[in-house]
Amino acid sequence: MNRTSFFFLLFLFSCSSQEDVSPVKLIGEAQGTYYSITYFDVEERNFQSEIDSILTAFDQSVSLWIPNSVLSKVNRNDSTVKIDAFFKLNFKLAKQVSKATDGAFDFTVAPLVKAWGFGFDENKKVDSNIIDSLLPLIDYRNVEIKNGTVVKSDPRITFDFNAIAQGFSVDVIAAWLESKSIESYLVDIGGEVKAKGNKPDGSLWKVGIEKPTKNKDDARDLKAVVELKNNSIATSGNYRKFYEEDGIRYSHTIDPQSGYPVRHSLLSVSVLTENTGLADAYATAFMVWGFEKSKSFVESTPELEAFFIYSDKSGEYQTYATQGFRKVITKEFE
Repeated sequence: MNRTSFFFLLFLFSCSSQEDVSPVKLIGEAQGTYYSITYFDVEERNFQSEIDSILTAFDQSVSLWIPNSVLSKVNRNDSTVKIDAFFKLNFKLAKQVSKATDGAFDFTVAPLVKAWGFGFDENKKVDSNIIDSLLPLIDYRNVEIKNGTVVKSDPRITFDFNAIAQGFSVDVIAAWLESKSIESYLVDIGGEVKAKGNKPDGSLWKVGIEKPTKNKDDARDLKAVVELKNNSIATSGNYRKFYEEDGIRYSHTIDPQSGYPVRHSLLSVSVLTENTGLADAYATAFMVWGFEKSKSFVESTPELEAFFIYSDKSGEYQTYATQGFRKVITKEFE
């Protein structure tokens, strides 16, 4: 979720074996956050420089924070922009989830995100007139790529890939590692995670899911630990990134259809599937929908599993895990 919206942190448990080969561990920065990559390689090759180069190229394509990225040029309708493979694939995946969720996830939400102050600008007064003026610009169906060029129904339409690009970048790095015959790895970029294979001792990769906090600066604790193999997990939540004004808490998650920050009892959701970009985007869509609608959607979509943390009427935390997600939980904390 690289995103103006919230990057929900997952904690990596270092559970490696020295039986056959030592793990290669790489730590760095990308997309305004961290990356942590661990893999087993009989040659013990260090791919840090290659991975840094890939992530730099990825940022130059779909980052909102780089003024001359492909995305930034598309947003300001630069006629010289050349659409690259990263942008095309990210666009295709974003449109797929936008369609599947009927716009609960919508990558054209950028004007609303900026208006509410979760983009580059400080949060500012937003009234119904501003929202009404921006809503006609929010519709994934009004943009497409034709002959390598982005076509918009209105030049004021802008894109925000923050809720999918980070997960997608995990898949990019994972595919590159596999091209180097790496069959056991865990790639974590800003809390979006993909795992492949078993470790040499036969154990699986373990990842922790953070427990929501009352205040955004509270210490981080775990709510659950899961084991991953050949799948991905992405988490989105509303409790660490928000601002308060006149006693009202405004979430960073914007409902593309109403134009307003969401206000419901769902605190966080972790989505489990094979593709990290999809997990990332669906997690955002579920934060827009809330618990009940998201639960219904997941249970009717075989390729998705999810773990929800929400507050009940008394303000107490409750959890719900789909059947498939329940199978990967090894420990759950109070």
